[in-house]
Amino acid sequence: MRFMFLIHSDSDGAPSPELMVAMHDLAQQEVAAGRMIADGGLFPPAMGAGLRVKSGKVVLIDGPYAETKEVIGGFAIFELPDMAAAQESARAFLDLHVRYLPGWEGLCEIRPIAGSQVESLRGVAPG
Repeated sequence: MRFMFLIHSDSDGAPSPELMVAMHDLAQQEVAAGRMIADGGLFPPAMGAGLRVKSGKVVLIDGPYAETKEVIGGFAIFELPDMAAAQESARAFLDLHVRYLPGWEGLCEIRPIAGSQVESLRGVAPG
């Protein structure tokens, strides 16, 4: 089963160099084990944009967005057997933050990824 981890943080500041090295090492282990499919950090919201449907029209919204206390700082996609394994993996990742970035507070949201609706409608098994 595939899971997406979304890392929410109260800060859009960059991780410490020590944390970056530790996260890279953990990611390399997860990729080598065949569990991590993709990962990445996200630039601050001010560098982004959004498109919203409002009153039947698509409207471009440049960053920064309305004041928010939390930002999504990164993501990872894993292939894991179940939610318990996903929680264990997320805990290992957050333990690095506790160890290398004292005082950091945040959340790792774990979301199962649904298969393609289009493939299901066509009668094709998602791959």
